[in-house]
Amino acid sequence: MTITPETQTTFVETLKEVREDFTRLMLSYQFGLDEITTKIRILRDEFDKLHSYNPIEQISTRLKSPESVVDKVSRKGLDPSLDSIRRITDIAGVRVTCSFTADTYRVFEALTRQPDVTVLQVKDYIANPKPNGYRSLHAIVQVPVFLSSRTVNVPVEVQFRTVAMDFWATLEHKIFYKYDGDVPAEVVQKLTESAATAARMDREMEELHETVHGPRDFAHVDRSIKGADISDDVVQRLAQFLAGPSLNPPDTEHLC
Repeated sequence: MTITPETQTTFVETLKEVREDFTRLMLSYQFGLDEITTKIRILRDEFDKLHSYNPIEQISTRLKSPESVVDKVSRKGLDPSLDSIRRITDIAGVRVTCSFTADTYRVFEALTRQPDVTVLQVKDYIANPKPNGYRSLHAIVQVPVFLSSRTVNVPVEVQFRTVAMDFWATLEHKIFYKYDGDVPAEVVQKLTESAATAARMDREMEELHETVHGPRDFAHVDRSIKGADISDDVVQRLAQFLAGPSLNPPDTEHLC
């Protein structure tokens, strides 16, 4: 096949168009990440300045690299297209590290009760830990991003963990990376046992904190679920998403 100046120009233009479309798509995920991060930072600052107790210890974010996105599309057996990329719901991720287990549910409620945040999916690995002991509350939320010419709805994965859960998950991730996924059975057993130890420490420290300081300042909270006092609204939403079919189920990964 002879490459003429015309075909070369067409090829270059096609590449430029694909690149621009991909860049525009990745920017939308960055903007969605910024929107959710700003909302959580506002909550943190409000708790810090206006309440006697701030449940948010740390906020961290992660946007998958283009290489990682393309690799995940390949691993899921999807066609290499922008539509396939849009089916991946954890391209943008936020991790919220909280002081205690109950706080993960409380911050989840404070974020998802906002009218422009839509909950697509909830996976409660705190109430139902993974076999290896991993604990975290995962939520896929959708937030509108207002661009100059249109509005796009962007999914963002938000993980809520305690300090102990985050400590365990971070080290577990490094250990699995070391073994390239082929972890010896005795190491898996020790990891599971250490996860149980971390969960027990979470419970004991939370009980100790309330013994010393008394109930925390969450006047709107009036209901108990999975050991955490949260409102009727979030009880119903958690029950709905945990019992019902998932929407666009993601292949979620740690943000480590």
